[in-house]
Amino acid sequence: MELRQLEYFVAVAEEQNFTRAAERVHISQSGVSAQIRQLERELGAELFDRSGRTATLTVAGRAALEHARAALAAAGAVGEAVGEVTDLIRGRLTVGMVIGCTVTPLFDALAAFHRAHPGVELSLLEDNSDRLIDGVRAGTIDLALVGTATDALDGLEALTIVRERLVVTVPPGHPLAELPEVGLRDLEAYPIVCMPPGTGLRAVFERACAAQGRRPVIALQASAADAIADLAARGVAVGVLSDSMAARHRDRLVARTIADVEEPALLALVWRTGHGPAVRELLARGRQAFGASAAISSGATTPAVSR
Repeated sequence: MELRQLEYFVAVAEEQNFTRAAERVHISQSGVSAQIRQLERELGAELFDRSGRTATLTVAGRAALEHARAALAAAGAVGEAVGEVTDLIRGRLTVGMVIGCTVTPLFDALAAFHRAHPGVELSLLEDNSDRLIDGVRAGTIDLALVGTATDALDGLEALTIVRERLVVTVPPGHPLAELPEVGLRDLEAYPIVCMPPGTGLRAVFERACAAQGRRPVIALQASAADAIADLAARGVAVGVLSDSMAARHRDRLVARTIADVEEPALLALVWRTGHGPAVRELLARGRQAFGASAAISSGATTPAVSR
């Protein structure tokens, strides 16, 4: 049994597809299939049911998966431990980023990390914050920049980057633009365009509505702030954004803070407790890039609310 066989096994289990797994580990599909067949012969059991369109784990496969992940993590820890005492960081670092988020300090941190540690293979992926947080908890993602409604995420640590109130955005001349203050009650008269479920901004908005028994109609949703602003500027719907997202569109939109949504939307870096030296080094670069305003929080027992 070889570590690469376990790596291929875990890749197929997570991707549920031999082709995607082969792309992930950078070898041919036939190579992945051959190595997993060899592993199955050594174990004396089939690990995957190949009869359907997806590769699903058998009972034996499910029993083996967590042990395979643990073996790979242990092997990686050996290299990290040696690298730490020799001041050499190698391996692979998977970084997640919320869809539609172009926060340049994160890219600055990644670039600085890459220059200092070229031996680390960096992977960057985009997804909704709830799935990114799940990936960090599962260990498939090392560090993620996510939107969240709370900085106390169960089992995770967090570096809060942005903490902002929600605003509504409308074109000049819209009835809401004439109000000195806008509340959730005012929004019930208009269709809303907002970010989709699984985002921190949407979670903050829905929690506030539920707490007050308000039911504004979310008629449209988009993952990109620019798309929400474009729809609002055309009068299609009232946009709900964070303050800094709306600030980029002041030339064509009027923004009003939602007075009775006091809970802020957060943007934060999240990672697991007990991280390795590569994560620790990237976090140091992140603190430098994002500046002194970032604050560390440790997850206790509050459940995660994702962006």
